[in-house]
Amino acid sequence: MSYNNPQQMAQIAINAGKKKATLPLRSILILGFLGGAFIALGFLFYIRVTAGLPPEWGTLNNLIGGLVFPLGLILTVVAGAELLTGNMMAVSMAALAKKVTVKQLTINWILIAVTNLIGSVFVAYVFGHLLGLTETGVFLDKTIAAASSKVDASFIESFISAIGCNWLVALAIWMSYSAEDTTGKIVGLFLPITAFIAIGFQHVVANMFIIPAGIFAGALTWGDYIMNFIPVFLGNAVGGGILVGCLYYGAFGRSEKQPAKEVQSLKKSS
Repeated sequence: MSYNNPQQMAQIAINAGKKKATLPLRSILILGFLGGAFIALGFLFYIRVTAGLPPEWGTLNNLIGGLVFPLGLILTVVAGAELLTGNMMAVSMAALAKKVTVKQLTINWILIAVTNLIGSVFVAYVFGHLLGLTETGVFLDKTIAAASSKVDASFIESFISAIGCNWLVALAIWMSYSAEDTTGKIVGLFLPITAFIAIGFQHVVANMFIIPAGIFAGALTWGDYIMNFIPVFLGNAVGGGILVGCLYYGAFGRSEKQPAKEVQSLKKSS
């Protein structure tokens, strides 16, 4: 199993961020939709598995949910998709390395945010609402409880929770860069995603699914969603862009000379 060290991972992340920021518009629209849909499918999987678990199991329910939710990021990384929270790390590193401009970063984040939202709402409406997967029996109760817990948090609570979330999610993407095979990538990203779900941190794209699911169920409003989106977006940007992107760029991303293995790794990632 081949392995890239952190300095090589930094160069791979910068290269990936540049590619993300310069994708053709058609690719961004398709891959952004898929990224939102994949995370939504992971959350739907979580609801269908955990809704019927005995309450007396306590936090074990959170752990079980955390073990199934990573489906969304596995699909994103292995099958291929664009996810806002991952781009907050990778495109930030590319911008710090002056491989992309701040304007390119801003446009990328906006386009991916919009397309992730479309993909997430698609799953919430078609599978959650029309098919009823989030609106019957214990699944409705779980959906409303999960959605309400997101919007009931204060601005500062949502912001801080979102920092913790994307610190873990961006670290999951970061660690996937250490591997050059599918198994290694899945292993690298699995535990950080399990942790963020078990802890209960707020993820801007996951919320694009669960809060609209609550809206379609008649429990929440779009105003609730907007007031949640703002602090969670900002917190995720800090967690992924600063605590992972900026710090690892400062530690490993300034090297001018790249060893042969690093260059080979960059070629494989392109």
